[in-house]
Amino acid sequence: MHDLSTRSTHLAELMDDADCDRAALDRTYRRFLYVNAVVSGWRATYRDVIRPLLSATETRTLLDVGSGGGDLSRSLARWAARDGLRLEVTGVDPDPRAQEFAASVASPGVRFVTARAEELDEQFDFVISNHVLHHVDDLEGFLASTSARARVLTVHADIERSRFAYRAFATGTTLAWPALRGSFIRPDGLTSIRRAHRAAELRERLADTDWRVIPRIPAHYLLMRVSRARA
Repeated sequence: MHDLSTRSTHLAELMDDADCDRAALDRTYRRFLYVNAVVSGWRATYRDVIRPLLSATETRTLLDVGSGGGDLSRSLARWAARDGLRLEVTGVDPDPRAQEFAASVASPGVRFVTARAEELDEQFDFVISNHVLHHVDDLEGFLASTSARARVLTVHADIERSRFAYRAFATGTTLAWPALRGSFIRPDGLTSIRRAHRAAELRERLADTDWRVIPRIPAHYLLMRVSRARA
């Protein structure tokens, strides 16, 4: 077991390498749909946090920051449509490989843009990210730039660094290895956990701000901020 007492910020994920195997990268994007369905808890977050703020008559907008292969962007648009609610989703990612893959999959109600969030001039009702915070070096800057684009709510979800998370992910991906073979899911997931924050660390770091840290099971948290206009 690696030392998980502090963040291993010197580590980098394989899929972030500009020269990584493209076939393995695309397989990773495809598998994210299933991995996120199991570990990220976004179905419950949509139900509990976002859906109550949507409307059947007025269109709401949502920005998915670091959207990768686009699976979460597509899921959010699909869930809202099934509920008879009007939601337009924009997925933004600076990696053109991610956007190329995302745009290759039919995505009603979703558009994808190759850019960083701070490069967009638009505002959105909701700004979200999934498993992005552990990549970020300038946390305060990232939180400021994303929340500045949210009229209503900003929600960042990520995994927590813990022995439980590491062991559970290692065991789960070992059992699922036939389905994950040829992708970066296992090595990058374990690296992500080693780079991740703990909810308690963020709560202390952001104690003097209006960000709320909400633990989620298993081994996840939400970092949320209600926009001042909404508050």
